[in-house]
Amino acid sequence: MALIEMIMPKMGESIFECTVLNWLKNVGDRIEADDMILEVATDKIDTEIGASHSGVIKEFLVQKGEVAVIGKPICIIDVAGEETVAQPKVVEESKTESLAEVEKLIEQPVGDLVNILTTPTVAAQATTPSNNRFYSPLVLNIAKEEGISFEQLDKIVGTGLEGRVTKDDILAFIKQGVAPIVAVSASVAPERIVVASGSDQIIEMDRMRKMIAERMVESKRIAPHVTSFVETDMTNAAVWRGKTKGKFKQDTGENITFTPLLIEAVVKAIKDFPMINVQVDGDKIIKKGKINIGMAVALPNGNLIVPVIHEADSYSLIGLTKKINDLTYRARNNKLKADDLADGTLTVSNIGSFGNIAGTPILVQPQVSILAFGVIQKKVSVIETPQGDTIGIRQKMIISHTYDHRVVDGSLGGQFVKRVSDYLENFDLDRNLF
Repeated sequence: MALIEMIMPKMGESIFECTVLNWLKNVGDRIEADDMILEVATDKIDTEIGASHSGVIKEFLVQKGEVAVIGKPICIIDVAGEETVAQPKVVEESKTESLAEVEKLIEQPVGDLVNILTTPTVAAQATTPSNNRFYSPLVLNIAKEEGISFEQLDKIVGTGLEGRVTKDDILAFIKQGVAPIVAVSASVAPERIVVASGSDQIIEMDRMRKMIAERMVESKRIAPHVTSFVETDMTNAAVWRGKTKGKFKQDTGENITFTPLLIEAVVKAIKDFPMINVQVDGDKIIKKGKINIGMAVALPNGNLIVPVIHEADSYSLIGLTKKINDLTYRARNNKLKADDLADGTLTVSNIGSFGNIAGTPILVQPQVSILAFGVIQKKVSVIETPQGDTIGIRQKMIISHTYDHRVVDGSLGGQFVKRVSDYLENFDLDRNLF
């Protein structure tokens, strides 16, 4: 008998734990490598995890509703004498250490807004959660497909951790018209709202909001944030996109937004200034060998997630557009995998979708650089020509670059964002698709 511990795999940048929603197999079941054996949830994504080895499940080390720590054992598999890889630890059959809960799981809230869950069959309904209750993307997708409003969701008694509504809860609601009634214990407590005086209310933070708050504070504590701004003339890029998007759609089947143009410029600038593509490890600087761009996308419930375009410099503009559209679609439909969230080296955020002019986003640790692109606006501008200066209408955008001042000085941070701007301003109006 050869027993190995299956380790909880990495779920993405700065995700340290997740909650086990359900084991898809039972103790004693025979499994093959990569068989889906459990469903887990972070504050941003619900996903299934595949088995690391073939064999027979001997023991679950983390139970349904408990916290699984990234990099720690979650179950024991009897590989029945099959060859194992070097990473898993061989364990004794008699005893396995229990896991302690880790209290630091939070996600970076940056990115685009999307339409909030709506129900066309209900004339008057809530378009946002009425009590700031957390709903996983999986639950929201089911609710959207079944025409369940937020008002109805708020009435479902959740049986999950801290009272969250699970997939089983909402399916039971759909089937029977009511959610299962359970006793509320101290460990599964609904959000408390206490009226202080008059119209004021004191609202207790839920687990997700506490974690987000902790992450924000921690990132600011770790890294001294500095932000540089540059105004960019986007006229050429805007004109090219305007005249090309119809043919682009016809030839590729994809809609081209400004995002691929922005990310392409960022990738080019990183190649010019590779020391912006680094991370900090104690007193060491890790110069990353790959350019992996995190792209902020909002989920249907308003929470935000940052899928990663791995090796972004390997894509053509068409390939980049397809990759961006694919990640955006899968993010908003709860189809991202753990690998889609891992190993980002620099993040971009399109705050212009809010109509914002500029912003100062917080770094996604351990990255040292994040860019925010503001709204593109028509402005009266001085235009320099060989014949002299003239006045004209140009399409302008502000780019803000926030960076970790421990390793990125003002000169590098400023030059980098200016180079991004230069690539956008000098966009080739005669550029061909192929």
